[in-house]
Amino acid sequence: MTISFLLLIVYSAALVGFGLWMARLVRDSRAFFVASRGLTPPLLFATVLASNIGAGSTVGAAGLAYTDGISAWWWNGASAIGSLVLAFWVGPKIWTLASTHNFYTAGDYLEFRYSAAVRGVIAALIWLGTLAILAGQLMAGAAVLHIVAGLPRWAGTVASAAVMTIYFVAGGLLSSAWVNAVQLVVLVSGLLLAIPLGLAAVGGLDLVMQGANVPEHFDQFWYSSGPGSGWTRLILMGPAFIISPGLLQKAYGAASPRAIRVGLGWQALALALFAFVPVLLGMMARASNPHIASPNLVLPTLLGEQLPPWLGALGLAAIFSAEVSTCDAILFMLATSLSKDLFKRFVRPEATDRQVLSVARWAAVAGGVGGVVLALLLQTVQQALDIFYALLTVSLMVPIVGGLYVRRASTVHAFSAIIAGVTTLLALRLFFAATSRWLDPTLWGLVAAIAAFTVMLVIRPARVTS
Repeated sequence: MTISFLLLIVYSAALVGFGLWMARLVRDSRAFFVASRGLTPPLLFATVLASNIGAGSTVGAAGLAYTDGISAWWWNGASAIGSLVLAFWVGPKIWTLASTHNFYTAGDYLEFRYSAAVRGVIAALIWLGTLAILAGQLMAGAAVLHIVAGLPRWAGTVASAAVMTIYFVAGGLLSSAWVNAVQLVVLVSGLLLAIPLGLAAVGGLDLVMQGANVPEHFDQFWYSSGPGSGWTRLILMGPAFIISPGLLQKAYGAASPRAIRVGLGWQALALALFAFVPVLLGMMARASNPHIASPNLVLPTLLGEQLPPWLGALGLAAIFSAEVSTCDAILFMLATSLSKDLFKRFVRPEATDRQVLSVARWAAVAGGVGGVVLALLLQTVQQALDIFYALLTVSLMVPIVGGLYVRRASTVHAFSAIIAGVTTLLALRLFFAATSRWLDPTLWGLVAAIAAFTVMLVIRPARVTS
């Protein structure tokens, strides 16, 4: 048994144990869904940053940097920019509504602002898209376990799913918020320590930026080879970090609007700085080993094979920590949307608090199983995450932000945006994807959603709601 594998076993057991210990404080759905609205700025900072630094932010960004270079900063940079909008313009405003009307989920807000029909449609779309991003996280965990223990992909996927499902099912947001704080320490310390020693191992920053094994564009911050590369990721990912149901629900759990502005504002700054870390590691991997076959293996290979054993073990634990911390946020979306937005609202309105809590926990288990199945079908982390970000952006961005700032918006306007955005996304992805690399389905899906919303406001103005 290698030191890396032993460390991961001990670390995973500690996460599960700590999560189960915190679960003793969860006695009702309010604690499970919104942590009794008691998250302080430091705790909100830690849980959101840990959630945002996941498989995409580490394994995915390093894999993109392996081919694109420093411009892969935009993977996490886009998330940081979206987080700033959430911190100062969307989060405090929606927290006030959530606190006043006792919202637990994004669906609660959508029904309050529009109708039960909008809530149901969005909840179904969230389930489809969220399973894809969960699959991406599990694929990253499987890649780590393959490097450290030689586990086949299916076994690594199942093991990763088991760890995060157990501690999340026990305690929900309250449990995961405290576990995330622990994960964040491991994650940041492991990857930050890898930078100076990694640079020394590959011959310095000059060889990483302009060495014989790297492309000419490696040191160009504004480089982009098309949609999904470089600055274009701001279009694909930025909106998702403004209106992600999981992040909105963490904002619901804040103690006050100030906690959102401080906690999420500092989180955005930290994420923008962290964005350079996996990118530099991916570039180091290219400089020292230009023949890594899969983008999923770029970062695990660098940490497992090209750094001192103790540091590689800590770095791999950091990646595993990033994967698990984001998985619990994803399970949070799955559990709450099914139990509150679908079961409580449409199946059994008379359900007790205890029944809703039970359904939420079983929904998380079902989500973990579904994520495992999808992870075995998809090929790369980036492929899985792009499905989630695309669907979330085109379906949810306009209804949520439009509902907050356009008082005349009603159900017909929300549905116009959802239908136009999703239809355009699917049409371009299925039938016109190869026509032009700049014919990006997510971009034009979002444009179509905004256009439909605006046109319907002109054609069919609605009464102003309070």
